Amino acid sequence: MRCPFCSHPDTQVKDSRPTEDNSAIRRRRSCTECGARFTTFERVHLRELTIIKSSGRRETFDRDKIERSIRIALRKRPVEEERVARVVTSMVRRLETMGETEIPAATVGEVVMEALRSLDSVAYVRFASVYRNFREAKDFEDFIGGLDEDVE
Repeated sequence: MRCPFCSHPDTQVKDSRPTEDNSAIRRRRSCTECGARFTTFERVHLRELTIIKSSGRRETFDRDKIERSIRIALRKRPVEEERVARVVTSMVRRLETMGETEIPAATVGEVVMEALRSLDSVAYVRFASVYRNFREAKDFEDFIGGLDEDVE
């Protein structure tokens, strides 16, 4: 693996272990040239996914982008990191096993909303407000009113 600091092509693995949820291998590496240390993660990748945006533009699927969105929605919420990692892994597996290599962005958004709904209701509303483009307080009222109906 190439060193991200000096671009030297040779690095050594110093330590390898599974992540807490056993969905990846965490490797500590050291550059033989500059001595810098860094961490890499090795995950199973079932297939290359392409996301089709509403504009028709195509974009390579990025697991980190989903994880960042979820973490933003969960900011300052009492949800353990391990649960977040498990939810992200489960969403990625679900998308990879849909059988399609091209997935509409709307489908990804709905999968994220479904996952957040089961994880934290405040994060769910936060994500929905951006995803569904709420423009005024009434949009929040209508959405939250729908949440109350679903619970009953």
